[in-house]
Amino acid sequence: MINLYQLTTFVTVIGEGSMTAAADKLFLTQPAVSQQIRNLEEDLGVELLVRGVRQIKATPQGEVLYEHARRILQLSQQAEIAIKSMGAELRGQIRIGTLNSLGLHLMSPIVSRLLRHNPDLKIKVDYAKGDELIKNFKSNIIDILILPEVEKEFSAQLGPGIEVKFLNKEEMWLVGSGKETEIPQQINLSELKSFPLVNFVDEYPSFHKELETKMKAVNVTANVIFESSNVGTLKRVIESGLGWGFLPAHSIKKQVRSGRLLRTHIKEFHYEMDLMFYYHSGSEKKVLSEAMYQALSVQEKT
Repeated sequence: MINLYQLTTFVTVIGEGSMTAAADKLFLTQPAVSQQIRNLEEDLGVELLVRGVRQIKATPQGEVLYEHARRILQLSQQAEIAIKSMGAELRGQIRIGTLNSLGLHLMSPIVSRLLRHNPDLKIKVDYAKGDELIKNFKSNIIDILILPEVEKEFSAQLGPGIEVKFLNKEEMWLVGSGKETEIPQQINLSELKSFPLVNFVDEYPSFHKELETKMKAVNVTANVIFESSNVGTLKRVIESGLGWGFLPAHSIKKQVRSGRLLRTHIKEFHYEMDLMFYYHSGSEKKVLSEAMYQALSVQEKT
């Protein structure tokens, strides 16, 4: 019989594009993930995955299971959120600050589910640059701050009285258009100068500093043809085939999974961030903040 544990692993493998990446996200070993997928295939009597050189993709049967599995896991998640939120005092207004590229995939699903089960709850989400969000959090203009680790990414300190919880890992992926059939699976950093780049600006300053430092070390200057702070605009530009670009992994996994975008690895450069959840420990909104964290944590697991 199929269980939720197997479905979670299967959906994660498809979403991440590889057994290894899925194992990292699920805190399992790669052989354990492979064994779960084999058990699931044996239970159903069909092959669910095509093990490709570039990445793993679903077979036609796997695609059917993937769509059903996602709905099953979403319903399970909604039930868990509804049950847990019934015992919490989810009323009043909670103000959340995060980056646009994070909020688009992180906040939208959870906000609708929480509001559906808590009619007295009001949620306000503010999108801004990291420095501005940190300033507003310190001034109590926002109650919750969802950002990459602020000390590392923004060289900032939040001061005393702040609770910090880990949400997930975020990576920056180099991607090109799925229309280009000759995109290599892996390149050296020095080869980056050969390709037109679209640049994602303003949201991840530490990432840009580290990439620039690495490029200077190998005497490479980027050929930047377009810049924007809007991740949606950049996705469309890259998909059209005008250039390559670095984008947050969570914002483009759907496009990579469908083949609309293709990921290229750089041998000498890999960048990942710890996405953190910050709130004021002594605030009257503490119960709301902790309920929001629990809801987000459930979502990230599925």
